[in-house]
Amino acid sequence: MEQKYIESTLELMDFIQDSPSCFHVVENARTMLENAGAVCLDEKKTYSLEAGSSYFVTRNGSAIIAFRLPQTEAGGYSIVSAHTDSPSFKLKENPELSNGGTYTTLNVEGYGGMLMAPWFDRPLSIAGRAFVKAKDGSVQQRLVNFDKDLCQIVNLCIHQNRDVNKSHEYRIQKELLPIIGLGEMPKIKEMVADILDIDVLSVLDTELFLYNRMHGSIWGVGDEFFSAPKIDDLQCAFSALKAFVTAEDSCSSKIQMVALFDNEETGSMSRQGADSDFLRQTIHRIGCAMGWDYDKRCALQASSFMLSADNGHSFHPNYPEKCDPTNKPLINGGVMIKYAANQKYTTDAFSASVLKSILTDAGIPFQVFFNNSDVTGGSTLGNISTSQFSIPTVDIGAAQLAMHSPYETAGTQDTLNLTEGMRAFYKA
Repeated sequence: MEQKYIESTLELMDFIQDSPSCFHVVENARTMLENAGAVCLDEKKTYSLEAGSSYFVTRNGSAIIAFRLPQTEAGGYSIVSAHTDSPSFKLKENPELSNGGTYTTLNVEGYGGMLMAPWFDRPLSIAGRAFVKAKDGSVQQRLVNFDKDLCQIVNLCIHQNRDVNKSHEYRIQKELLPIIGLGEMPKIKEMVADILDIDVLSVLDTELFLYNRMHGSIWGVGDEFFSAPKIDDLQCAFSALKAFVTAEDSCSSKIQMVALFDNEETGSMSRQGADSDFLRQTIHRIGCAMGWDYDKRCALQASSFMLSADNGHSFHPNYPEKCDPTNKPLINGGVMIKYAANQKYTTDAFSASVLKSILTDAGIPFQVFFNNSDVTGGSTLGNISTSQFSIPTVDIGAAQLAMHSPYETAGTQDTLNLTEGMRAFYKA
C-alpha cells in the first residue's frame, strides 16, 4: 500500500481516537478550522463578514458549519455535509445499579440503530459533556472523557445459555448494562466532578455515552483494510474538514462550506440535525451580512450544489445475496455514489453526472451503490437537508463493512480518495 494512503488513514484514526463523542468531534473540528485561520462566529450575535475570509459557527456543541467567502462576486454555495454522531449507549440519569451490593452496573439506553452483539466483552469508557454552574453564576459546557478502560458489557457464559448462538433478540435493559465496579462505588456525577476538578454540586447535568476503547488497526496482506470505531461517519466528517482547510485557491466564485450535523442516527429531528434550520439560517445570515437582497440570495441558492457524505455498504463475501446483483461496490473502490428510487438517497442523473465529471477530470476513482431491491436500506442527510435548503445534491461516501458495529472496517485508500474528491469539488 502506498505510504500516502497509510498516512491519511493514520491521521483519520488519530482523529477518531480523539473524538469519543459528537461533542469532541466538534471541538476537534473547531481546532482544525482555527488552525487554518477560520474565525468563530456566535449565533447570538450579528455576523460581520469579509470577502476572502473563513468562518465557522457551532450549535449545541455537537454540530458545526464552516464557510469560506470568495474574493470575487459570489456565485453560489459548494457544500459538503456529514454527521458527527454514531450509534452507542447513552447513560440515563442516576445510572448506578447496585444489584444487591454485588456488582455495580450502569443503566443505559440505546442511541441509534446498532449491531449489539459486538459490544460485548470489549474495553469501554465514557465520554460526552457536563453542564456546570460557574463561579459567576453562568451555565457552562465542559467536555468529559474518562479516557481509561472503565467498564464492560459482559457476556453470559455458554454453559448458562446454550442457545446463545441461535437466533437471539437482545434486551438492553436486561443484557447490555455495563459492569463498572464491584460493590459500592462513587456516583458517576461525583466521578465527573473529580475529572473536572469542581465540586459535585456544581454539576447540573450530563450527556454521557459509552465508547469502544480499542484503537484503530491497519490489517490485511497488503495493508488494504483498517478497522476502528465510528468510521461511519467520521471518515466522511474528517475528509470534509481536511478538504475544506486544505482547499486550494481557485478561480471558483463559490462559497465553500462544510456542514457537520448531529443526530443523523436518530432521524435528524433536532435543532442541530440536518432537518433543522441550522444550514438554512446560516446561509440566510451570510446573505444579510453581505447585503444581498432576496432575489440575489435565491439566485445563489439555484446555483448551489451539495455532497451529502455518509458511508455505504461494501459487497460482503459471506453475504453476496444482500448486494445488488449488478452494482457491487468494494472497499478501496473509490468514492461511492449512492442511488435509491425511493429518494432515501437524493442522487439523480443530473447531480451524479456533475460529480462524475469533476471526479473524472481530477483522476479520482468512483463507484456506484444501489440497495438490493429486496433489502431495505437506510437513509442519510441528503434528502433531509434539501427539505430545508433545496439544491441539487448527490449522496456519496466510502464503502465499508460492519456498519454500526462498535468496531467497523473500511479501506486504507478511501479516506484520501474522499478527501481529494471533495477538494476537487470545492475547486470546480
